[in-house]
Amino acid sequence: MAAPEPVHPADDPADLAALAEHAATLLRAVEGALPGWVRRTVAERWTAWSGRALPPEVEQTAIDAATGAVAEVVPALRALLETDVDAQRTNPLSIIRGAVRHPTAVLRAAGVPPVERDAQAERLFPDDPYDLTPGAFRDLGDEVHEPGLVWGAAKAHVVLRRRRHDNPPR
Repeated sequence: MAAPEPVHPADDPADLAALAEHAATLLRAVEGALPGWVRRTVAERWTAWSGRALPPEVEQTAIDAATGAVAEVVPALRALLETDVDAQRTNPLSIIRGAVRHPTAVLRAAGVPPVERDAQAERLFPDDPYDLTPGAFRDLGDEVHEPGLVWGAAKAHVVLRRRRHDNPPR
């Protein structure tokens, strides 16, 4: 991702360039990990329910669902990461969580019954009957954990710099 032009008087072009680089790293990590997460979550829920290995036809459906998840999540994530930090109205993990519908559809079609969830999980994620929603970047894979944290820290740095400029100490 190209570094955006400064939009605020406090913006340091080097900070914006670093943020863009961290965004690109996060995007690549998510794009690389998401297919495995979809396939893994389907296989884990199937095996927990059936006690058997994933049948080839369900595995193929999971692979197709993984492709769909990437096609949906990556462009939305790219759009968010290219948006100025003050205009972002969501976060990467929220966008990633939208991918839950893909493995959910595979499991439903395969006849896997929903799992028991606690009341808070049901309230927060009503469209996730299999309790698949990632709670953190690491849930997608270890390769997403650090890029997610580093991007968040870089974003926070830019935001704090702007706020300190707008609200100097008295």
